[in-house]
Amino acid sequence: MGQAMMTRRKTRAVKVKHVVIGGGAPVSIQSMTKTDTADVEATVRQIRALATAGCEIVRVAVPTIEAAHALPDIRREANQVPLVADIHFHPQFAVAAIEAGFDKIRWNPGNIRQTERVREVVERAKERAIPIRVGVNVGSLDPECEAAHRGNLVEAIVQSALKSVRLLEGFGFHDIVLSLKSSDVLQMLAAYRRMAQLCDYPLHLGVTEAGLLEASTVKSSIGIGALLAEGIGDTIRVSITGDPVDEVKVAQRILSSLELRRFETNVIACPSCGRCEIDVIGIAHQVQERLTQLAKTEPRCLDLTVAVMGCVVNGPGESEHADIGLAGGGGVGVIYRKGRQIRRVAEADMVDALIEEVERVLSDEEQVASIR
Repeated sequence: MGQAMMTRRKTRAVKVKHVVIGGGAPVSIQSMTKTDTADVEATVRQIRALATAGCEIVRVAVPTIEAAHALPDIRREANQVPLVADIHFHPQFAVAAIEAGFDKIRWNPGNIRQTERVREVVERAKERAIPIRVGVNVGSLDPECEAAHRGNLVEAIVQSALKSVRLLEGFGFHDIVLSLKSSDVLQMLAAYRRMAQLCDYPLHLGVTEAGLLEASTVKSSIGIGALLAEGIGDTIRVSITGDPVDEVKVAQRILSSLELRRFETNVIACPSCGRCEIDVIGIAHQVQERLTQLAKTEPRCLDLTVAVMGCVVNGPGESEHADIGLAGGGGVGVIYRKGRQIRRVAEADMVDALIEEVERVLSDEEQVASIR
């Protein structure tokens, strides 16, 4: 897989409940609830939906005293996934989150700067082995750092984070994760690349305020994907103005595209054109759905690459690079296995024949494994 060819940045390992960030652990997926945190039922329902979709760490905003009071009930009702309390202005809410059993604190150093209040949070976090994410956002930087680097916003972002890191380290605290987010993809890339050279703390990647689904998918794929391809990044959050479950889906696809993790069978399909003689779009959807169902009982299915091609121009060639392939046209579907023609079937039987070949491949692999 791509991960074997990609040299990942070496970092400390930080544990958030049962999920490890950094230290060579798989890149984890995060999202954030978009409910009123004081509404326990709605917040718990969204946390569960995110966990079901594959989110591994869920962040909850704590902007008010009512939200802080809701945290124990949320923790009790949503215990299947690590929870992070998002703190911006009130350090006492971080203490409340720790007391409620939350697994991580995120604070914005641009908004929390009182040394003694930070000390109180750090002491409580150390007692409970709770990590802290220093979450820098270009929209709320440390004022002194922003003033000192007025002509260099990237450096202002980096120095805002380092100032908080030095404060935490001064209290003997090192369970730290860093994020340096901007809505400008190029700024975000530059800030993370610089920070990656200056410390060994794990990095939480994201493009903040990335917009609606389509815009965010593009910005996040470029920003997060470029850094991951360079070996930078240990946990990610795709920021979408919309359903947070979509954030998880896009994050999974980013990780899958780089072969860092697999969440579904890799189905490659031609975009279709004037040469196409079959309903590639419909067939590809059917194949993906059937493989998703098959993966529930045969997880090895996730490791396969399956090609769905609509003509004889690229079909055989693409199928040669796939584990199993289908090239259709002229009322006939040709099934390939590692580039070798296996069978020809009627167009109406193409999807069934393709899935049957996938099952046969899995069965053959199981037999080989049992012999070994």
